[in-house]
Amino acid sequence: MARKNNSNNKIFQQSGVIPYRVQDGTVEVLLITTRNRQSWVIPKGGICKGMTEYHSAAKEAWEEAGVIGTVENQILGSYKYRKNGNIYQVNMFLLSVNKVLEDWPEATQRQRQWLDINQACQLVKQNALKKIIAISPSQIKIIDYGQFSSEMCLAY
Repeated sequence: MARKNNSNNKIFQQSGVIPYRVQDGTVEVLLITTRNRQSWVIPKGGICKGMTEYHSAAKEAWEEAGVIGTVENQILGSYKYRKNGNIYQVNMFLLSVNKVLEDWPEATQRQRQWLDINQACQLVKQNALKKIIAISPSQIKIIDYGQFSSEMCLAY
């Protein structure tokens, strides 16, 4: 089967989060499956019109993973991937999870799993995303400014 060609070479911008929590002094990240449940990934998607990248990323975490928390507004890293002949660039943000929902928009389409950093890096296929996940614990800090509660996403 021939690969579709994106003739204008446009790179589509997306944003995503690494949802995390600290359990017994260990940083855990939440991975989700793709809709076809063949790969483990992080919540990500197109940037919603009228929203900042990090607001949009927090909304994706609620829709795809059923988690609510506080997202930092600084980009943790970015990576590119190809899908259906298109190229996507994803800017990643940290999301400190404070609520895990039992029901969420894509609950029937995805699985989710809390993992330590090493386990998460083993399951994720994209090398650039593995590197971002690996550096995430060193970036986790408590700050009182520049954060957004993804509970606001429930209003959208």
